[in-house]
Amino acid sequence: MSKVSLPALVRRQVALARAASSGRSAATVHGGHERALRQTVMALRQGEHLHEHEHPGEVTVHVLHGRVRLVAGRDSWDGLPGDLLILPPRRHRVEAVQDCAFLFTHAR
Repeated sequence: MSKVSLPALVRRQVALARAASSGRSAATVHGGHERALRQTVMALRQGEHLHEHEHPGEVTVHVLHGRVRLVAGRDSWDGLPGDLLILPPRRHRVEAVQDCAFLFTHAR
């Protein structure tokens, strides 16, 4: 068993994203490319986004800090801390409406 403090990780990743030229930061907290389940805390500086993409399998975004917008085609959903966004099985992007951090979960 292992334990991760998500609030501490969020503070660190948001600080790293604010300082990074890309405006992004990420740390995998469980799994990885070789596993069926992968969980990553991602942080984006306000105004930044993850380019449109899609994932095979199931994906959720659990908002931990700030405000995000998930965009898939003409549809969009805003997320605040505590919200769980279930990504549609089509191309999508995530935008930072405010400095934000979220737990990205991908199950292949």
